[in-house]
Amino acid sequence: MSSILLVTSSPRGAASHSTRVATELAAKLREANPGSTLAVRDLAANPLPHIDPDYSTGIYTPAEARTQRQAEVVAVSDAVLDELFAADTVILATGFINFNISSTLKSWIDHIARSGRSFSYGQNGPKGLVTGKKVYIVLASGGVYSEGAAVQMDHAIPYLRSVLAFMGMTDVEVIRVEGVAMGPDAVAAALDRATARIDTLLSVNDIAAAAYAA
Repeated sequence: MSSILLVTSSPRGAASHSTRVATELAAKLREANPGSTLAVRDLAANPLPHIDPDYSTGIYTPAEARTQRQAEVVAVSDAVLDELFAADTVILATGFINFNISSTLKSWIDHIARSGRSFSYGQNGPKGLVTGKKVYIVLASGGVYSEGAAVQMDHAIPYLRSVLAFMGMTDVEVIRVEGVAMGPDAVAAALDRATARIDTLLSVNDIAAAAYAA
C-alpha cells in the first residue's frame, strides 16, 4: 500500500489554482493505486511556526535537556518529518509569490531540512537521507516563467529542486499552471495544460512500472 502526502500552501483558498491541480493529481494517483492513503497538510490554514532561537538551539540539544519551549518547537519539526518519511509520494503545491515559493512552504522546508534527520555530513560531504520518494511540484504563476525572457526570474523551481535533492529527493516532476493572470481564457488553457501534463506523467509512470514488473 502506498502513501501520498499532499502539501498545499496557497493563501487563496478555494480559488487557488495550485491547490486545485495538486488535489486533482492526488485523486488520480489514488485511482491508479487502489488502497493508497492520503495525508493532507494545508500550510495556509495551519501554518507552521517560523524557526526561532528555541528551535535553532533545541534541535542540537539532547531531548532530556531541552526546555519546555524547545521541546515543543522540535516536536513540530519531528511531526512533519515523520509525515514526510511515511510518504512514498509527495505533492508540493505553491503559488509563485515574488518570484519564489510561498513563505508557508518555506517554513515547512525549514522544519524538514534538519541535520541528522533529513541529511547528514560525512567524509564525502553531505548525504540526503530522504530517499526513494517520488515528488511532484505544482507551481501556479500569473505570468509565464517556463520559457522566454522571464525564465531567469523563476527562483521557485531551481530552489525546490536544489533543496529537495540535498535531502535525497531527486525524482522530481514539475507541473506548471502558468499565465493565470492573463484572463479567463488563459486560466482555462493553463488548467488544461496542467491536466494534460498530469495524464502524461501518470501514463509514463504506469509504463515504467509495467516494464519493471515484467
